[in-house]
Amino acid sequence: MQEMVSKSRIILVLLGLAAMSVLKVASQNYGDALTKCILFFEGQRSGKLPSTQRMTWRKDSALHDGSDIGVSLYFEHAVAAIRWGTDYFLKSTSVPGTVVAQIGDPISDHNCWERPEDMDTLRTTYVVNQTHPGSEVSAEIAAALAASSLVSRLVILNILKSFFKEHPRILQFKCWTRSLPILLRFQWLRDELFWGAAWLYKATNDPKYWDYILRNISNSASSFAKRLNSVVGNSFAEFGWDSKDAGINVLVSKWVMNTPNENPFIFNADRFVCSILPESPTISVTYSPGGLLFKPGGSNLQHATSLSLLLIIYARYLEQAHRVVSCGNVVATPARIISVAKGRYATTLNTERIVDYILGKNPLGMSYMVGYGNKYPQKIHHRGSTLPSIDNHPGHIGCHDGTPYFESEDPNPNVLVGALVGGPDNSDQYVDGRVNASESEPTTYMNAPFVGVLAYFKSLQS
Repeated sequence: MQEMVSKSRIILVLLGLAAMSVLKVASQNYGDALTKCILFFEGQRSGKLPSTQRMTWRKDSALHDGSDIGVSLYFEHAVAAIRWGTDYFLKSTSVPGTVVAQIGDPISDHNCWERPEDMDTLRTTYVVNQTHPGSEVSAEIAAALAASSLVSRLVILNILKSFFKEHPRILQFKCWTRSLPILLRFQWLRDELFWGAAWLYKATNDPKYWDYILRNISNSASSFAKRLNSVVGNSFAEFGWDSKDAGINVLVSKWVMNTPNENPFIFNADRFVCSILPESPTISVTYSPGGLLFKPGGSNLQHATSLSLLLIIYARYLEQAHRVVSCGNVVATPARIISVAKGRYATTLNTERIVDYILGKNPLGMSYMVGYGNKYPQKIHHRGSTLPSIDNHPGHIGCHDGTPYFESEDPNPNVLVGALVGGPDNSDQYVDGRVNASESEPTTYMNAPFVGVLAYFKSLQS
């Protein structure tokens, strides 16, 4: 509901579309799943919807967002998922020296169960600027626009570069920050600054961004050994909405693959692979009996999708460089790494696969993508899907008027096709209910990496 910037969506989609390799794959209809996975984003749109909108139960919403600071943030001509997001970012950075970081208040928003079209909660616009800094969100937007420019040739805005400081203030934000009332930060923000610099370098080939990365890594410790446990090294196995460390190491690895012993990126990218490989002596994830990857925290499919995407991309880079990864006495070839991303879980007799598991090859025979297959979640934790559409209920549904729909045992009236839910527990069990938000709620940061994974396996089938 809350119209917050989804930091990871565009970046992860583009990362996935960049991954290519050669591997014989099985019989899932990845093309159909990919189509639905992309369609999901139309259900998440906010603003004036275009005539090409295919998810027709959604209507115009939040048309007045930004009016409290004199900025119009609704969309007029966006037709594709990437352009829809970048249009928002371009509008949110249209005032010099200011970045719109968030619309809405999370407390009032979460207290209401109502349609996006009916939102009457606080729609306050929160911005970051020189007096109320927000380096992480500014760097994330810079990264998003830089990555998007590789597809649509968008102009990289100077306003974003102004937020990319030579000596950024290092802060640790906990939940609510002084600048924004946003459930935002649990890690250091330095990873976003590296992430932004890396994508700006990839998009512009401007050496100052590469110099920024190297200089700040050098400044963070006095020796290579210490650097391995510094900013980029601390969370080498994490990649998602809060931490970009593993993504940075994989993205940068392509540029330094010929000098693997002179930088921490290859070392940490290899460590990332070893943390996931089932037979590795340094594995740090677990697998369910059915073969699904698990990490601590809710909405587990965010880990299964995003980490699978990184494995595919890094395996491609290794393949091009004729390299393998050594995990103690275990050697992982690029083909083996991709098979883990595909999902073969080699330590039990069960040989289900992560991607195929998500699409229905699992102990419950359930697809965790809404609308894909014959059996999928019916009561997902999603306001627009749960409540009747304006076509069927034109009248306003107020803040608490939606509660009976939330508590209903009936399936959601609007099918959010392509949405990935949080997924089953680590025993392969799933409770189909809206109250069970950690398992039944869809998010953009789960769908986004899965677009890349599906695009990769679809390309192999083709």
